[in-house]
Parts: sequence; structure tokens; C-alpha cells
Amino acid sequence: MKKTIVIVDDHILIAKALEGIIGNFNEFEVIYVCENGKDLIDKLENNSKIPDIVLLDISMPIMDGFETAAWLTQNHPGIQVMALSMQGDDNSVIKMIKNGAKGYLLKNTHPKELEIALTKLNSEGFFYPEWASKIIFSNLNKDKEMESAVRISDREREFLKYTVTELSYKEIADRMCCSPRTVESYRDQLCDKLDLKTRVGLAVFAIKNGFAG
Repeated sequence: MKKTIVIVDDHILIAKALEGIIGNFNEFEVIYVCENGKDLIDKLENNSKIPDIVLLDISMPIMDGFETAAWLTQNHPGIQVMALSMQGDDNSVIKMIKNGAKGYLLKNTHPKELEIALTKLNSEGFFYPEWASKIIFSNLNKDKEMESAVRISDREREFLKYTVTELSYKEIADRMCCSPRTVESYRDQLCDKLDLKTRVGLAVFAIKNGFAG
């Protein structure tokens, strides 16, 4: 069975062209196209089919790719998000990853590379081309500088260790011998300290800074 894809892009001609390209791939099919994040949310909340993958533009009116990725991560964590944008700057790449994107491509990508990227995203859970990987690794030191400048308590460190697991907040609370409300307070405090929005962002930070071991 083919993996299902939704394209979210306010440039309808580009979105339709992508739909045609993906239609030639053996393992994937586009089930619908949305003009922005709000349009996608409306469809998902009105019982449209849940896709396996969302190809997400960043610069869109009403609700952009950053907001949409964070919303999908929070409300539909089973959907794999891949950014597909003209924006290849450091801030955009890092922000999309922190908001939950599992892959990043530029719109001048060759169709064959797009197919490879989708295949690897499906099989391995992520796909970052070499240029995006360089941006991620170049920001490791910045994250370490941030961690050293921010006071993280022992209990927050313990919570960070669990963010990379599939445990629910209630299960994390059981492991930490505290209430789910306390665990949520650790999450909120860390998000404020580190300027992050989602559990995925916290998990990325935990992995980069050695808290996940």
C-alpha cells in the first residue's frame, strides 16, 4: 500500500506540480493539497484522511510552516513532517527541526532526490541532505553554550532523558515518582528556558547535549 502525502503550500501551481511529480512515484501518493496550515488543520479536524507524511512549505499566509509543524507535532505526532521550502538559512532549518520536522528539502530539489528523501523518511524516520546536516552540526556548539548559560536542575535533567522515549507524560511521572502535573511543569520550565515549543524540540536538545544517555 502506498504511503499517503498531503502538500501544504500557498503556491497552488507549485503544489499541483508536486502532486503530479509524486504521482509518478511507486511508493507514494498525494491525497490532497492545502493552501496553508489553517487549511490543513480544518481538513484534519473535519475527518479528512490522516496522511503518513506532510510536505510543508514555510512561508505561507494565515498560518506558516513553523506554526503548522509545531501543531502537527503536538496533535498528530504520527505524521512525519518534511519541510519543502525556498528558505535554506540556518534559523529556518533549526527552527523547523525544533518544531518537529523530520526532514528538510529545498524547492529546487530534483524529483529523484525528492523520491529518495521520502523513501528514507519513511524507512528511517528522518532525512536531512548534506547541506542541512552541516547546519545542524554547526549549531551543536551554540546549543551547548545555551545549556551552560541556563540553569537546568537535576530533576529537569532527568526529565530531559525521558523526552527521547515513547513514554507518555503519565508514564514519565511514574518513573520520576511524581505527579503528571509536576512533569508538565518541568516541560514548561525547560521550554521557557531554552526557547522551545515542543517535546520534539526538547528531545533534540537532550540528544545534542548528552542528556539522553
